[in-house]
Amino acid sequence: MHTATTPSRRVLMLVANPSTSPTTGWPVGFWWAELSHPYLAFTEAGYEVELRSPEGGALSADSYSDPEDPSGYSAHDFVSLGFKRSPQHAALLEDTASIADVDPSAYDALFVVGGQSPMITFRGNTDVQALVARFYEAGKTTALVCHATCALLETRLSSGNLLVAGKTWTGFTNSEEAVADAAVGQRIQPFWIEDEARAIEGSNFVVRGAFEPFAVRDGLLVTGQQQNSGRAAAELVIEAVGR
Repeated sequence: MHTATTPSRRVLMLVANPSTSPTTGWPVGFWWAELSHPYLAFTEAGYEVELRSPEGGALSADSYSDPEDPSGYSAHDFVSLGFKRSPQHAALLEDTASIADVDPSAYDALFVVGGQSPMITFRGNTDVQALVARFYEAGKTTALVCHATCALLETRLSSGNLLVAGKTWTGFTNSEEAVADAAVGQRIQPFWIEDEARAIEGSNFVVRGAFEPFAVRDGLLVTGQQQNSGRAAAELVIEAVGR
């Protein structure tokens, strides 16, 4: 139990801004379960959670992650449905602050939410990558899940080394990309994270079965494989940071 003399742990959840996929032409955004399930885990543990996006403003989700989408793909996700239908929680996505003035010392951890947008808006985004590096070098637990892990392909520390050099980590897999492509009948992503991760010398990219919940912690770095791994990643953050 937190009291007036026991400050809450604080986690910053970074959520991608909306974009458009260059390969499909679809509007893309964040993935609901990668936001709502970790958010629930953090709040259940007594954490204060702040949502921000790289550019600020209103956020939108990938349609297949919406439990009310006609596809029915995420119809089972009642946690996201509850978040979406709660005026208090839905309001958190209506006008997010940007990351421009984020001070890592004000937080205990960073949690980066995935989705299809990160593959476009995080790749080559030096502001996002610098934020990840700043949290990590400040000694803060730094977590990324699913397609958000693409940021780790380019995130460098002040030493010039890649953050994932010598690290064991995970992210969206080739087998999962193949399943997704087959389901819609076309190539979805402009690149595959696993292909590029395995090309990084001295980095250990590990995977489990397709869409199996899986998260791994290596020191301050926590990564989750895909949308079913958000809560597992959050629980590793809580384990690292404490309650």
